[in-house]
Amino acid sequence: MNCWARAAFILTAIVGLWLSSLTLAIAGEPFATKAKQAFMIEAETGTILLNKNADQLVQSASLMKLMTSEYVFHLLKAGSLKIDTEFPVSEYAWRTGGALSRTSTMFAALKSRIRVDDLLKGVIVQQANDACIILAEGIAGSDAAFTEKLNERAREIGLKKSTFANSSGLPDAGNRMTMRELVLLSRDLHDNYPDFFPYFAIRDFEWNKIRQRNRYPLFASVEGSDGFATGYSEDAGYGIVATVERNGVRLYLAMSGLGSPKEREDEARNILEWGLSAFEKRQIFAAGEVIGDVPVYGGADSRVPVAAKAPVSIFQDKRLPDRVTARIAYDWPFKAPVEKGAKVGALRLYNGEEVLQEVPVYAQNDVRGGSLTGRALDAVWELLFFWL
Repeated sequence: MNCWARAAFILTAIVGLWLSSLTLAIAGEPFATKAKQAFMIEAETGTILLNKNADQLVQSASLMKLMTSEYVFHLLKAGSLKIDTEFPVSEYAWRTGGALSRTSTMFAALKSRIRVDDLLKGVIVQQANDACIILAEGIAGSDAAFTEKLNERAREIGLKKSTFANSSGLPDAGNRMTMRELVLLSRDLHDNYPDFFPYFAIRDFEWNKIRQRNRYPLFASVEGSDGFATGYSEDAGYGIVATVERNGVRLYLAMSGLGSPKEREDEARNILEWGLSAFEKRQIFAAGEVIGDVPVYGGADSRVPVAAKAPVSIFQDKRLPDRVTARIAYDWPFKAPVEKGAKVGALRLYNGEEVLQEVPVYAQNDVRGGSLTGRALDAVWELLFFWL
């Protein structure tokens, strides 16, 4: 490779970003939602269909009960908690989350004992605050200690911004989540806990001779909707996390900032129906198909072809296509030697500046180290590049 070719190679390999060689018709006009924050994805491809302030932290209220449910599911799956274990109802749980609190409750009787199975139904179906506190105290000794575990678990499953101040979502400035992370959490609940996910579809639950209907409003109005939850706070307004599966397509939606329960239900229904009707799946690369190539620093070959291990597909708007770019992102300088099959970077699909999807890509050839002269020239051009 001559010096001008090497200059071109280095000047096109801007650190962290970098080949842009593909333009695709993918997404149309976003849904003009009334929600202040909203995020929706299609599950199989991971395509983002709607993003409005999705990374803004808001008061999560009862929506954070999904995190309490996830942690209890995690313990059950790991075998460190049994579904038939009974926990006592403390006076704190009874007063803070029970009938005296005038909040959502399963009406747990003071000093009684309740199985984990029934407490989970109270949390999920009735959004019961007393059930959350009883679980927290039974598992960790106190609501505060349980909350520490919630925050640790949130980081383990990839929730980087959300914070939790109690187990129930009762008013506290420390209970804050983003719509993007609520969708991530809902996917985790569906994908990792097939034995427990059906709890979210239970339509009603009776405890202490009081039967309550599931507060989730979309069972009857959206075909294929099988859970999740609603929430309300004075600061954030009415929110919802929803999922639906129809004709092999599953969507996840999280919204906040609606003005009333009716507006919340109508908006969620309209967005989900839009997502199910306006989009279709499109494969853009087959498994192992070469997508592009990445410059190699100090190699006998100047570039290495890359491909994804699985087919790369998108969920494409059928009516209002827009221009979307695909880029191969990697850390520069990408140094030789390179083994075939090594992870090189990621294919990122963009709609404007919004990342719709990210898929790992892998080297399709070996690239051995280059000659001493070649490596020296690469080093010179690397130095010049950073001075520039």
